[in-house]
Amino acid sequence: MKIAMVSEHASPLARVGGPDAGGRSVYVNELARAIARKGHHVTVYTRRDDPALEDRVRMGRSVAVEHLPGGPPRTLSDNELLPHLGEFSGSLATRLGKEGPDLIHAHAWMSGVAALGANRELNVPVVQTFHGLGAVEHRMSGSAADPAPRIRMEAALGRSVDAVLATCSDEIFELARMGVPRERADLVPCGVDVDLFAPEGTASAAWPVDAGLRLLTLGRLMPSKGIDRLISAIRGLPAAHLVVAGGPAGDEVLLDPEVRRLQLLAKEYGVSERVQFIGHVQRKEVPRLIRAADVVVCPATYEGCGLVPLEAMACGVPVVATAVGSVADSVVDGTTGELIPPDDTEALAAALRRLATDPTRRTAYGIAGVDRVRSRYSWERVAEETLAAYDTVVGDRRPVAAGR
Repeated sequence: MKIAMVSEHASPLARVGGPDAGGRSVYVNELARAIARKGHHVTVYTRRDDPALEDRVRMGRSVAVEHLPGGPPRTLSDNELLPHLGEFSGSLATRLGKEGPDLIHAHAWMSGVAALGANRELNVPVVQTFHGLGAVEHRMSGSAADPAPRIRMEAALGRSVDAVLATCSDEIFELARMGVPRERADLVPCGVDVDLFAPEGTASAAWPVDAGLRLLTLGRLMPSKGIDRLISAIRGLPAAHLVVAGGPAGDEVLLDPEVRRLQLLAKEYGVSERVQFIGHVQRKEVPRLIRAADVVVCPATYEGCGLVPLEAMACGVPVVATAVGSVADSVVDGTTGELIPPDDTEALAAALRRLATDPTRRTAYGIAGVDRVRSRYSWERVAEETLAAYDTVVGDRRPVAAGR
């Protein structure tokens, strides 16, 4: 099968942890590779955000990335991108017309809009993964921005495409509330590289040797990640030392506005000596960092595709996380970690105190986490479930022979 993936806003080649590269970039990269390993051909179409980028870059055997024009070749916010979506969709239509894919898989709502526009003449099946819905993100984050236009667009998309692959059960219910037919939505979770993220291997030396409880949080640096609540929570844990990974590389991380805000907060709480910002960590070094932690903490207000909890469990490290989005599905409370309500700093502190004094429980959570991830969340299994959805929509489009 020849598959066209559309990810206009998150390139699979982007440096993870950058301003526009998080879990979605990893998801598209890993899924495209896993599908290609199963004998299919995948091209990922993304927006050119740097004039120096090559038109086409091979990611591996039978998988490539193509950079298409869509506004000025630099990083743009969602609002800045919208006026250029037509240009990207037109460029996409030209490429798809030449390549002739069997199916289009769009990632995030703007990619879906571009894909449907580009597919008018081609008319092949379109599969949509939202990677988070506007209604849920607004409800969980309390953003002042008006989500109504995006919500209307996502609802129209869900009713127009051949299938929606939801990354968590919460999204399935939300799609139904939006009027998307239940039979059109399938649950296909995020995955994790179980070869790269494993308990076996060396560990990082990021923490001081005298750290009593080594806490780790990693990802893009933004208020919705809840790091401020985590800093507040460690006030009652005098032996805890928090490492925050993500953001700009090296000393540049200290110039980041969010880091400066968090540093001031840590100083106000009297914990600045126990909070360390290490900046961007190379993808291949992330497992070493996770393996060195006693607990990985994921206190975000919303996670559409929470990869970090999966990576932590794959490394045998217990997780404390907010019960939101895909995390509520992947982390089994009291078995692979502890789930807490969002915006509940005291519940977060209490969970950390329990694990700080119970190394046996931490070990048990770690063992159970490895088993859960390997049995349910490998990219090979996610690829198989994705391909099953592809086969269904392609089969539904095939004409039935006369007399049958």
